[in-house]
Amino acid sequence: LHLATQMLNTIPYDTIDFDYMNLNQSAHGDREYAFINARLRLNNKIIFGHWADETVQAQIGKWMSVAAAYNESYKIKIVTFADKMRNVAVTDGDKIEAQIKFGWTVDYWGVGDLVAYVNAVDDAAVDQLYVDLQDKYDYVVGQNTPEKFEHNVKYQLREYLGLKQFMDEKGYSGFTTNFEDLVGLEQLPGLAVQLLMAEGYGFAGEGDWKTAALTRLLKIMANNEATVFMEDYTLDLRPGHEAILGSHMLEVDPTIASDKPRVEVHPLGIGGKDDPARLVFTGRTGDALDVTLADYGDEFKLISYDVVGNKPESETPFLPVAKQLWTPKSGLKQGVEAWLSVGGGHHTTLTFAIDSEQLADLAALFGVTYVDIK
Repeated sequence: LHLATQMLNTIPYDTIDFDYMNLNQSAHGDREYAFINARLRLNNKIIFGHWADETVQAQIGKWMSVAAAYNESYKIKIVTFADKMRNVAVTDGDKIEAQIKFGWTVDYWGVGDLVAYVNAVDDAAVDQLYVDLQDKYDYVVGQNTPEKFEHNVKYQLREYLGLKQFMDEKGYSGFTTNFEDLVGLEQLPGLAVQLLMAEGYGFAGEGDWKTAALTRLLKIMANNEATVFMEDYTLDLRPGHEAILGSHMLEVDPTIASDKPRVEVHPLGIGGKDDPARLVFTGRTGDALDVTLADYGDEFKLISYDVVGNKPESETPFLPVAKQLWTPKSGLKQGVEAWLSVGGGHHTTLTFAIDSEQLADLAALFGVTYVDIK
């Protein structure tokens, strides 16, 4: 960071002389320093203004969050418990190039390795967590028997504790699963993923390690505030209602919840496993940024557009998942056409805590192309 500033915020007209000028020539020195950085092609950030100004301090604070995320990027380790969903191109990528460019380590472990950890979780720990979570979330038995509800919720908590122990022991800060590869697990992890993401772990579905790492990276930058794994699902194309309904099968985390999340158990039409427990809630309103990372084969591109987050216009009684509505600020038609034209994926990180200036700074530090759709 190059902070171009000076000690005083004024010119002392009544007393100024050349001694003062010689000792207070930041305007001169900053230009020399800036030229050196420019000549060296350094990806530095320049902020100009008085050091005591609150706006300047806020700019510095935003950049410091970017710098912290950049440094921590080289410690990100993602564990993939399955490969990408079959025949999907956009979630694929070059793990070696990602390690070179971003510092990410991506390892494969078999689902059986995870199953061993899940099965070894202590029953007493599961029982205690089942009680503790009732202080934070509402338990809704719904159409289930009380016995089935408790069993299925506790199995998700067993998955949560198993995943957490696995990652913490082996130094992983994010992970990905795939509903096509669940051998040995009773349920696709849902509530388990949401609880881990709420703690700051990165995640993406269907073997998408790029978005899992991106989500972890942006959670670091956002101090884990209102930053979640997301997926574009379905559209409202009516004039005056244009919006994207975002969600995922089970795994959007509650850092964007506008209401008290509910723990519910419902069937899932894919995966062929038992009905998974999940947190059900509605997202929030406000300015946000939707971000994805694309691997073009010869380069990575960080892609985003500014969006306005909204709540769904009506309840969705037959869609018991976490959900978020948003509309690109450039307009749904223009925004989506631009997104598609640069190959933006359906898996994203949605954040209400980061802005496009910070993303541009981050891309500059990594030396990757940033596509800011306006």
